[in-house]
Amino acid sequence: MKTKRKVLAYITKGQEPNLELLVFEQKDQPEAGLQVPGGTIEEDEMLIDALYREITEETGIQRDNLSFLGKIHKYNYYPNGKDTAYERNFFHLGYEGDRQNWDHLVVSDGLDNGMTFQFRWEPLGTLPKLAGEQDEALELL
Repeated sequence: MKTKRKVLAYITKGQEPNLELLVFEQKDQPEAGLQVPGGTIEEDEMLIDALYREITEETGIQRDNLSFLGKIHKYNYYPNGKDTAYERNFFHLGYEGDRQNWDHLVVSDGLDNGMTFQFRWEPLGTLPKLAGEQDEALELL
């Protein structure tokens, strides 16, 4: 079984008990479910570099609008029917900008190139289930 290394970003704004999480849906594939920014770590790429690259590619948010709050979890995810394990590295970042809801056209070398992601903030207390067990580490926020 091969392993692909991934980063996932829990980007939050606000304060407890009103903390909100940045989530998105794929505009042309809403059946893919509610997700958080993230993606594959390229060969010889450092975790932190992959994290900020994926955030910028997928959201358009620049690094200077984020505060790094820490790495919060790492585990292996084994999707049904695939001969691949995904090493998932979860990070927590705070958002310091003023965006509310927006669409972003992804420009990357990955499979999501050319897709439009629709972003919004969801209160953690009423957050719907995330796709692909991406909510695995939310209790650690």
